[in-house]
Amino acid sequence: MRRNFLASALLFALSASFCFGQGGQAEIKEDFKPSILNQPGQEYPQVNSQGYARFRIIAPAADSVRVSLGLGGRGGTKLAKAADGSWMGTTAGPMDEGFHYYNVNIDGGKFNDPGTLSFYGSIRWESGIEIPAHDQDFYALKDVPHGHVQQVLFPSPSTNTSRRAFVYTPPGYFESTKTRYPVLYLQHGWGEDETAWSNQGRANLIMDNLIAAGKIKPFIIVMTYGMTNDVKMGGLRNFDIKPFQTVLVDELVPYVDKTFRTIAKPEKRAMAGLSMGGMETKTITMNRPEVFSHYGLLSGGIYAPADIKDKTKVKLVFLSCGSKERPDGIKNASAALKEAGFNVVSYISEGTAHEFQTWRRSLYQMAPLLFKD
Repeated sequence: MRRNFLASALLFALSASFCFGQGGQAEIKEDFKPSILNQPGQEYPQVNSQGYARFRIIAPAADSVRVSLGLGGRGGTKLAKAADGSWMGTTAGPMDEGFHYYNVNIDGGKFNDPGTLSFYGSIRWESGIEIPAHDQDFYALKDVPHGHVQQVLFPSPSTNTSRRAFVYTPPGYFESTKTRYPVLYLQHGWGEDETAWSNQGRANLIMDNLIAAGKIKPFIIVMTYGMTNDVKMGGLRNFDIKPFQTVLVDELVPYVDKTFRTIAKPEKRAMAGLSMGGMETKTITMNRPEVFSHYGLLSGGIYAPADIKDKTKVKLVFLSCGSKERPDGIKNASAALKEAGFNVVSYISEGTAHEFQTWRRSLYQMAPLLFKD
């Protein structure tokens, strides 16, 4: 148990990674276009067909400007000052496909880029940039029926307040008033909140497209804050799951079953999470095996056969990570679970690390496996 917990902690500590070219020697194509996450009318930041990003910051009185890329601002691109007082620079090499956080360091101060939208990560609102992916079609905004993502406030006596959750209901939910649905409780990672899976992860669009293609039967997704952000980097072993477990299992699940048309049975209830949300998923499903029957750890550690006391209660174990993380650990854990008689599926996202493209792809792979009869 301790070994698996430490493995989860190590995965949690990984930051978003970037794939830079060999010494930056590749010739950069000048086909840059504004990022799709830019504020309306803003030309920068830009991305090109190779995955390079180019930034322009207006700071005429500054002495130095650097763009810090990745969760927590690791890595970076130094910008050069132009005659008009602006600062411009291009990443040393192509970035991994998908979404990335970044911030701007001006003379030692940390700021967001006014040219782009902000997303909650690293316990703050961070700038975001999208590197177009070769497989972006599965989370693209298409002309298909769309579900709804609505904010709810549910009572939480244990924390003496009302707490927030976002609930995705599939297309047709409000029209087919007699239909009941399974539910996936989907958790964010450290430094993020309940907005992450919709905003950064595009979970609602992934679901809409899968449903429109006939690849899954519709289900509800519930996303709430995991109460994780008081934990500092390197301090995961000090995290106490009990308060959040009470909020999720004893307060949120009953509220959702009462408020929405759910199938309020363990066999129609799943829990999954990315990174630290995976750690929460593992711990809660082990502590409360009577609540959920489908488990998903997305870059969030592994299960060993001995972790699950009654495998008859478990219908699916899904394990995933990026190929730049620890894929052998996922593969070995999956093999051990399969040998022990579990229904387990593993997935490795090629060319990605501890980042949202890994988790978008993981949700896309996991969703069709849930709630099969």
